[in-house]
Amino acid sequence: MTLQGSLTHEEYCAQLLAETGKLREIVRSADLSATVPTCPDWTLADLVRHVGGAHRWVGTIVATRASENVDPADVPEGAGPEGEDAAALDAWLAAGVEQTVAALREAGPDTQVWSWTPAQHTGFWARRMTHETVIHRADAALTAGVPFEVPAPVAADCLEEWLQIGELPVVAARFAERGTTLCGPGRTIHVHATDAPTGVNAEWLLDLTGEAPIHRHTHEKAAVALRGPLTDVLAVLYRRLPADSDRVEVLGERAVLDQWLTWASFG
Repeated sequence: MTLQGSLTHEEYCAQLLAETGKLREIVRSADLSATVPTCPDWTLADLVRHVGGAHRWVGTIVATRASENVDPADVPEGAGPEGEDAAALDAWLAAGVEQTVAALREAGPDTQVWSWTPAQHTGFWARRMTHETVIHRADAALTAGVPFEVPAPVAADCLEEWLQIGELPVVAARFAERGTTLCGPGRTIHVHATDAPTGVNAEWLLDLTGEAPIHRHTHEKAAVALRGPLTDVLAVLYRRLPADSDRVEVLGERAVLDQWLTWASFG
């Protein structure tokens, strides 16, 4: 498992800035005391502090060339401003992502640093922080009642990364603690984004028939198919949109998809 992405290091850096900019637009105008429906333990202000704290944590890992995990308590200004002052949170979020992107650009994609995966390099973190921000922008957009769209190459890579992460033994073991038996005969899921432009590979076959999940890009019949616009399919697989939404279509053995969504979730 290489956790290889489809964008360049600079594209991830630029997209991380762009995604954070879109999140900041929400922060500046939304009710920061509102509960986030997809993360009900958080208010929108809490969500912003989580994202900004993650940016600064990764920026510290990269800037210091850390060879082991960094305690978030040791990250300068990692906790963010208290309360729901939109201007303060906006400024803190902007400064943190700029520092992190500067560190990522200076390091390049191949500098060795700690990560919680076998990919012990800065390129992993540029990709991970981009998609972390994409998904939490979805949370913020849902909370604020504003549209959520992602450029097709970024959305496809975000979905691909999620499937890759689900195959990591450390993640699979964590998910398996839920007590759900995931794999078994005939358990396959076809994921098909219906609006992907030419050049963006947005079809996957998730194979759960062996001892562990594996996936590949293919158009192939499966026990169940999830079809719909790329951003909506991504939102379903990240449990930011219900699978019974009229924005997507589920064909076949719905229970197989539901089991995957229950198993492969951080929430």
